[in-house]
Amino acid sequence: APAVENAHSFGAAGLPGTLPGGPQAVPVPGHTPGSTAYLFAERGLLFTGDALVTYDGLTGRTGPTLVARGFTHNSAAALASLELLSGPAGALVLPGHGEPFREGPRAAVERARAAGRH
Repeated sequence: APAVENAHSFGAAGLPGTLPGGPQAVPVPGHTPGSTAYLFAERGLLFTGDALVTYDGLTGRTGPTLVARGFTHNSAAALASLELLSGPAGALVLPGHGEPFREGPRAAVERARAAGRH
């Protein structure tokens, strides 16, 4: 694979420069130390990556949940990061694994907590 050149990191202050669609970077450590979700508020889209998924490839379970402990860097941080996943009430949640969740971020977070993965 070719080497990555000109890599940049960012923190809670946001993404460097202006990107199309105006995404807001949301640090959600837990699954990995640098896990990040992206909120496109004007479009009503929340990309959660593996911070919140709707398909557990280990068990086949569907619905909002956290990635299994064996595949999570820090389970306590992953659980705490759920509270950072917010957005417009009707935002479409787009996880790293599984189908889109159409009931909004708050409902997705509540269901992930109730799933009791951690």
